[in-house]
Amino acid sequence: MKYVYAIALLFACSVAAPAVAVAQGAAAAATAQLTAKVVAIDYDARIVTLQDGQGNVQEIKVGPSVKRFDALKVGDTITFTYQESIAYAIQKPGATGLPPQSSSVTPLPGSKPGGIVRKMTTALVTIQAIDPNAPSVTVKTQDGHTMALSVNDPSSLQGLNVGDQVQITYAQALMITVQ
Repeated sequence: MKYVYAIALLFACSVAAPAVAVAQGAAAAATAQLTAKVVAIDYDARIVTLQDGQGNVQEIKVGPSVKRFDALKVGDTITFTYQESIAYAIQKPGATGLPPQSSSVTPLPGSKPGGIVRKMTTALVTIQAIDPNAPSVTVKTQDGHTMALSVNDPSSLQGLNVGDQVQITYAQALMITVQ
């Protein structure tokens, strides 16, 4: 949970849209939402204390790159919405013409901090499972993490088998709103 809070506050409190739009043409995949209430703020040390619905409390150090930090108030509700999807490609290793890796941070308008962080990534993964009906794939990354991702183009699953190593290009987005 600290990771989600840290990512959200570090990247998005300075950051844009009423919905999480990962990438144009991307199929929606897993979406997770976390809401926390601001229970304390140390403006001089730039530390925000958040409490989630289960009562878990976490202090977060907020870096100087976060804009509108002073607009945060005790009692504000911060909502983190994370969405991941395969945006463009599943290809054999070494394929050319892959979409470029990119990231962007877009601030939300208004007086409160908030926004969207988007990242497009290409990674070498091993196929763990294929569901042509969803369509989706479960992959294992080189660092051992397992991810289940929706597939935008079902035809990209043709010819894939469990155990294949492929290059996969996917998008992630994190939206933070403060109310």
